Amino acid sequence: MSEHHPAQLSLAVQLPDDETFASFYPGENAQLITTLKNAAIGQGAPLLFFWGTGGSGRSHLLHATCAEVNATGEAALYIPLEQHERFDPRILEEMEQLPLVCLDNLDAIAGHRLWEESLFDFFNRWKENNRGSLIVTADTAPRKLGLCLPDLASRLDWGLAFQLHELDDEGKLGALQLRAALRGFKLPVDAGRFLLNRLSRDMRTLLQSLDELDKASLHAKRKLTIPFIKEILGL
Repeated sequence: MSEHHPAQLSLAVQLPDDETFASFYPGENAQLITTLKNAAIGQGAPLLFFWGTGGSGRSHLLHATCAEVNATGEAALYIPLEQHERFDPRILEEMEQLPLVCLDNLDAIAGHRLWEESLFDFFNRWKENNRGSLIVTADTAPRKLGLCLPDLASRLDWGLAFQLHELDDEGKLGALQLRAALRGFKLPVDAGRFLLNRLSRDMRTLLQSLDELDKASLHAKRKLTIPFIKEILGL
């Protein structure tokens, strides 16, 4: 075993405890979610690649899949590759032995030859090991990533591939109402539509604003009405 122990590595990245399958509004992504749930229990295709725009929920779904594995007492490794400068590529050594490895935002290391070579070597070891599930995400399909190593792109074509569909406005309203319900408060339809019309429509912004409103409503002991939302968010 190398000096990089899986248990130690998993502690380096804190997974948000509110990003589960239960808190993810599926929209048109029901098949992808089912596939991820199967991967968490070691069923279905061992390699899964899915891509989507920023804020579409890629990281949320990986966090949810890792949470499912961790809940069984098994080890799952999540690596946010947009933070690759925090990690040494040797982090991947012997990780092929884990039940689940999630590589998020692969596009972030496109053109970084050392990382690409390390990932290529990892893919080969993982395939030979043939034990756990491997899930990879990016902002575009494998062949469009602009990787230095064509063989790395070909490795990503070994398994299932999905496009993560962004929610439409009604889906985003449903996602906001789901998150509100999970936090124990109600977001009226008119208030939710007001947020969609007045804020950026990306889910990160919407959910951050909802969290801010939740805290403010608890403090002020007021419901989420449009006048209250205007007051708190300065809209």
